[in-house]
Amino acid sequence: MSRAGAAQAAGALTAHRPMLLGLAYRLLGSLHDAEDVLQEAYLRWLDVDRDAVAEPRRYLSRVVTRLALDRLRARQAARETYVGPWLPEPVPTGPSPFGPLDTVELRETVSTALLHLLERLTPPERAVYVLHTAFALPYAEIADLLGRSVPDCRQLHHRAAARIADDRRRFTAGPDEQRRLLDSFVAAACDGDLARLTGLLAADATAWSDGGGRVRAARNPLSGADRVARFFAGVYGRRRPGVHATPIELNGAPALLLTWPTGVRYTLGVAAADGRITGLYLVGNPDKLTRVPG
Repeated sequence: MSRAGAAQAAGALTAHRPMLLGLAYRLLGSLHDAEDVLQEAYLRWLDVDRDAVAEPRRYLSRVVTRLALDRLRARQAARETYVGPWLPEPVPTGPSPFGPLDTVELRETVSTALLHLLERLTPPERAVYVLHTAFALPYAEIADLLGRSVPDCRQLHHRAAARIADDRRRFTAGPDEQRRLLDSFVAAACDGDLARLTGLLAADATAWSDGGGRVRAARNPLSGADRVARFFAGVYGRRRPGVHATPIELNGAPALLLTWPTGVRYTLGVAAADGRITGLYLVGNPDKLTRVPG
């Protein structure tokens, strides 16, 4: 291929990169994997007869979707080897690498809470849900992208939405409320104030800690306000010297970057509803924090 042809191909991919990266990330919950998918899509784009492609965006969306689904299936098959809970890779979104997140609905589609819920779906369910919810694609276009029938795609979306509906009600709080609850929770944890911590948590709150076997983290989810409060008071209580908390925006929502004197870092985000924290997401696996500044 000529240098001009390669530059033309790269230009076409670059024009659609934020959308394609956002698509792959929503399907995989991993920016690292999403970037690998885009690289593979680019190599395929170089080999195709681009003059015969009427709509590059649609063609590239199809390639990215199918590559991401292949990777998602392989990852799910190997998930049993992962140490402890698995959480999505935190991504700084101020600004967003996925294009504008200028509506509540768009911000939710990259939220840690929703991406974590999507892990319970099958790959086809997740693809249809993401394409229809995040990108507002009609079922006819989704069917064309996935090589399935329109009724099948409708059914997949209905099934996916039903499987996550109850838990979606657990993260309805907006950014200001999330920030207030997160800051209050960390302050109470540093004070070791169990009563205040418990009061900030929903009775059935759950905390997930993703250390990937690389750093200290709870090996199982913690459920119930009392257990969650005691865990965080034990880890962060008595204002542990040298632990620094930096406000940051991750996945379209307020979060904190917690840095220990040893250099170990964690990100902490919350889900909330009705004035209480319903979920906490603590990520310390250093492989997932390479893009988090600080």
